[in-house]
Amino acid sequence: RGGSTETGQALKYILHKGFPGGRNSSVPEVLIIISDGKSQGSTAVPAMQVKDRHITVFAVGIKFPRWEELHVLASEPPERHLLFAGDADDAANGLYSALSDPVCTATAPGCKVESHPCERRTLETVKEVAGNYVCWKGSKQPNAVQASLCPFIRWKRVLIKHPSRCFRTVCPDPCDSQPCQNGGTCVPEGLDRYHCLCLLGYGGDAHCAAKLSLECGVDLLFLVDSSAGVTLEGFLRFKAFLKRFLQAVVGQDSPMSVGVAQYDDNVKIPIELGPHKDAVSLMKSIDALNFSGGRTLTGRALQYIAQHGFRSTPVFADVQDDLPRVVVLLTDSKSQDSVAEAAKYVKDQNLFLIGIGSSFMRPELTTVTGNPQQTIVYSDPQDLFNKMPELQRKICSVGNPEGCQAQSLDLAFAVDASSGVGLENFLRLRHFVRSSCLHFVINRDVTQIALVIYGSKAHTVFALDTHTSNSAVLQAIDQVPFLGESASAGSALLHVYSDVMTVQRGARPGVNKVVVLLTNGGGMQDAAAPAQQLRHNGILVFVVVIGDTERDTLLRVAGSPAYLVHISSYEDLQYYQGLIIERICEEARSPVNLCKPNPCMNQGVCILGPGSYRCQCHGWEGPHCETRVVRGDSPRSPALPPHSHVQWSPRGLQHFSRALQHSKR
Repeated sequence: RGGSTETGQALKYILHKGFPGGRNSSVPEVLIIISDGKSQGSTAVPAMQVKDRHITVFAVGIKFPRWEELHVLASEPPERHLLFAGDADDAANGLYSALSDPVCTATAPGCKVESHPCERRTLETVKEVAGNYVCWKGSKQPNAVQASLCPFIRWKRVLIKHPSRCFRTVCPDPCDSQPCQNGGTCVPEGLDRYHCLCLLGYGGDAHCAAKLSLECGVDLLFLVDSSAGVTLEGFLRFKAFLKRFLQAVVGQDSPMSVGVAQYDDNVKIPIELGPHKDAVSLMKSIDALNFSGGRTLTGRALQYIAQHGFRSTPVFADVQDDLPRVVVLLTDSKSQDSVAEAAKYVKDQNLFLIGIGSSFMRPELTTVTGNPQQTIVYSDPQDLFNKMPELQRKICSVGNPEGCQAQSLDLAFAVDASSGVGLENFLRLRHFVRSSCLHFVINRDVTQIALVIYGSKAHTVFALDTHTSNSAVLQAIDQVPFLGESASAGSALLHVYSDVMTVQRGARPGVNKVVVLLTNGGGMQDAAAPAQQLRHNGILVFVVVIGDTERDTLLRVAGSPAYLVHISSYEDLQYYQGLIIERICEEARSPVNLCKPNPCMNQGVCILGPGSYRCQCHGWEGPHCETRVVRGDSPRSPALPPHSHVQWSPRGLQHFSRALQHSKR
């Protein structure tokens, strides 16, 4: 507000008006004065009158205060009621201490007030002799002056320190009890809270307990590469990783069984699959594993493990335990035999595969697992140990796909195979589609995938209901030919609308539908209208464009910038795959309109009900108006009345759709 410092007047105001909103006299009154102690008026009398009313006064000095005045203002003893705002922590601690006893009783249990020597500081103006100068003085002699040396005085502001005592509240440190286990570091948070910084592999527990929260029930077998290609150093690194991981997850309450196998030319299972409640004994068994150094025959090892690795579990007994069986492959050497057929055999035995290796092993590990989501790669030896939490998550997610993998989706890729793209770039687009398919669980109940290629005309490579497994889809994509014609994206989208996303071609009512258009931007002039028609029928159009092209045209086709991805080169396409898959997955999780696209055939009208729909037919009958009404005595399928109204729920309509597809075959 500015103006002069009238602390005395402020005290008189308090004496006259009292505490605004104050309660009765049974409640202690505390006055906190924040000042530089340089009042223009007298403060001694009003300060004494305030204290006589049993008001506790704290004086908090700011800047460089005049301590003498603050001493007059503060209650007794002054060392507990005189604080300095230049040291906020000390002022706050002193205020808290003094208020806690005797004014307040909110002191935390176990806390106590301690005094310690400190300094109070003030800035004062003092005189000092700066030197001498020649001055002239009068003389007793007439008409004469006398030269002399006179002192030169100057005023100086100096920082004066006053020894004093300060008070602080000391409470027990929440980390005194050493709550963090396994080498974790305790970090206090206030008076009674803390958090633990855990070593790698122990972050799943608040106190770094020896587990990774692996609370899922699985039969887990580690298959460790012990060939010459992985080297002795690499084998020892895998052993250290195994020990640290299993130390974290194995215990009396662990619901999983663990085993360890190693391979080169041959396969050995030195640690049979079992509960292994004794972690110390398990660690000794891992220490006893020896490096063998033969050839890297990963395919043979996988096949052997599928046949012999899980024999000790109840899966082979009369009563099955139904636990997922997981094989974790640790390798850093490219296989000298084929892994594709062996991996397929493993999966046919209902085993789940997780692959771990360095970055250059990513392609082979993806071939083994069949899914990039089940592949873990590390950049350097230390980074391997950073992957322990990721491995824990992947182990516990097997058999329970999360996010996009668990959502029902009808997905169609429309790929530009025109001469404008060229053969080399078309192969890149084909590879992109192939690797994208690995992110989905392909079957009748989860994700169905169709593929359309186009030049001047569109061709269905395979329909939604053609393939029911990832391996079948991948094999079909590898056979897709290059067309080399002029491009018409409009004809491709129209083909998707009329010949792909239909009940007759395997589309499932009540399931979200997405079309991903991969193009270089050529032939887009006629694509806006069919794209709009697809969107009007509940089918999302996602446009991925590589190269330079007119953005306004692309936006009309995509319908929104959110569904348009513009990539500068084909080489960069792979880096956008995660973004595109994420956008597709978001669509798969969105609400669906059961009548879009229209599941009713032959001009039938779809009528929505609560959680279901029905088809109103004209001249046709059946749940989807698929059977023509035959008049007279001609043989026909069981008749329903014309204009039949058959109501279907989302659960029942997918079963009928599959039956209808089967009957067409």
